[in-house]
Amino acid sequence: MPIPSDDSPVIERKLLRDDVYGRLRNAIVDGTLAPGEQLRDADLAAWLGVSRTPVREALLRLSEAGLVVVQPGRSTAVSSVDRRAVRDARDVVAAMHEVAVREAVGGLTDTHLDAMRDANRRFAQAVADGDLEAALRADDDLHGVPVRVAANRALIAVLDQFTPVLRRAERLRFSTRSGQASIERHDELIRLCAAGDAAGAAAVAFDTFHSLAVDEG
Repeated sequence: MPIPSDDSPVIERKLLRDDVYGRLRNAIVDGTLAPGEQLRDADLAAWLGVSRTPVREALLRLSEAGLVVVQPGRSTAVSSVDRRAVRDARDVVAAMHEVAVREAVGGLTDTHLDAMRDANRRFAQAVADGDLEAALRADDDLHGVPVRVAANRALIAVLDQFTPVLRRAERLRFSTRSGQASIERHDELIRLCAAGDAAGAAAVAFDTFHSLAVDEG
């Protein structure tokens, strides 16, 4: 049969589904929806101004990422900050950024490197100001450059699933002076990228994420 010519409703539904997922994910990560809080799809749908269907789909995706605990027929709640889950996510995210940098170094232009330098300047200022949200945005901007240049779709999908799990831990890191260590790692990452040292830059990228402290227990 011929492919339908009008596929815009499908695209609109996908955008809505992704937007609802992103808004709920961000609300969990920034603490608007706190650990242990009960999540009722009707209440969330009213809050977001959407139907219950994309909310339910988003909650399932969030449960796969470990941010939500779903007990079928009983309740859905924001998960606690599980140390094992954070450690697992940290290891996966670190490995993905290592691969991204290794693949990207040969394709980084002066414009890309300047964008990374600018992001690190903003990151440093945000850490100095104690502006956690700005620090996280700048950190995302910096590490997002090699991820975009690598253009590895499988890698991007993995990061999209597991990076949010780290966010609550990262908020603890960047709210302290230990954020200074990240500034120095960023500088070294950029220097090695500029020098074309793919192996060295990849190792620094891995260490930047893998150094995220996770309490044992």
